[in-house]
Amino acid sequence: MLKKIGLTLLVIIIGILGYAATRPSSFSVQRAVTIKAPPEKLFAMIDDFHAWPQWSPWARIDPAMKVTYSGPPSGVGAVYEWSGNSKVGSGRMEIMQTTPSTRVQIQLDFMAPMASHNMAVFTLTPRGDSTTVEWTMSGPLPYAAKLMTIFAPMDKMIGPDFERGLAAMRIVAER
Repeated sequence: MLKKIGLTLLVIIIGILGYAATRPSSFSVQRAVTIKAPPEKLFAMIDDFHAWPQWSPWARIDPAMKVTYSGPPSGVGAVYEWSGNSKVGSGRMEIMQTTPSTRVQIQLDFMAPMASHNMAVFTLTPRGDSTTVEWTMSGPLPYAAKLMTIFAPMDKMIGPDFERGLAAMRIVAER
């Protein structure tokens, strides 16, 4: 009986490990919201890391998070580094490309709780007196991350944070 249980567990583990190997090698999570504000106003809130505490979902998770800014105050080369509790971890963001009032591309490097290197892109699309803000994060999924995402998909881990951040951005921008 114990052999059967052990063999069954072994088959399940091998199956999970094999299934993880077939998973995609990259991920992309995307959320969007339409905000009654001009793209210039929203662009300023994204392109300047000093404005992020007003709307960032992670700033609310750990109000004691240590933040360091370097480089120019906004735009290409601006850097935001953070170190916080276990829920926000630590890492670094750097603005890599901008198209005024349209797009901001950010290199996003997590150091903890798990190292990863991703790209975040904010795209702003005018819609009459409103703007649609699309927030996308994408990056590679090494084998360990593929295994993890079987049980906790990236969309379910990151998507709700994006939704909270975009909702906070809407509140700030529509004041």
